[in-house]
Amino acid sequence: MKRSGRPPRKRARSAGNAAVEFALVFPLLFLVLYGIVTYSVLFVAQQSLTLAAEEGARAALNYQSAASVAGALSARSSNACNVANQSAGWLGAYAQCAAQAQNCSYDGAMSCVQVTLTYDYAAHPIVPTLPLLSLALPQTLSSVATVQLDPENLL
Repeated sequence: MKRSGRPPRKRARSAGNAAVEFALVFPLLFLVLYGIVTYSVLFVAQQSLTLAAEEGARAALNYQSAASVAGALSARSSNACNVANQSAGWLGAYAQCAAQAQNCSYDGAMSCVQVTLTYDYAAHPIVPTLPLLSLALPQTLSSVATVQLDPENLL
């Protein structure tokens, strides 16, 4: 006996396999995509902190009128933090700046201004973290930039 030209019917047991497979694979794919987005945003935030610290260090080169070298270094450090905070504006008030004037470690005759920007990512995440993904994320992001100043040219 020959069968007619109709294709054989699929078994009822195989119906819905694609939906089950998708339901099993989708959480893994979502986790990978979410991790990529989270680390991309972290990278952008770190690069922004680095740029802001560099801009703050460059601002320390600008002339500030003062009566003494210590006063000039203090004014330049303050200006450096102001510029760094403005440059890191999209991170909000959570980016903390600290600028300190000190003698350069490699040349004691020169003065250096070191600008440090930190962002507490654990307390203020930019992208909400998933429970297990938070173990692989840094607690803080930080960047340091140093500029060398000649004390003879400060006043």
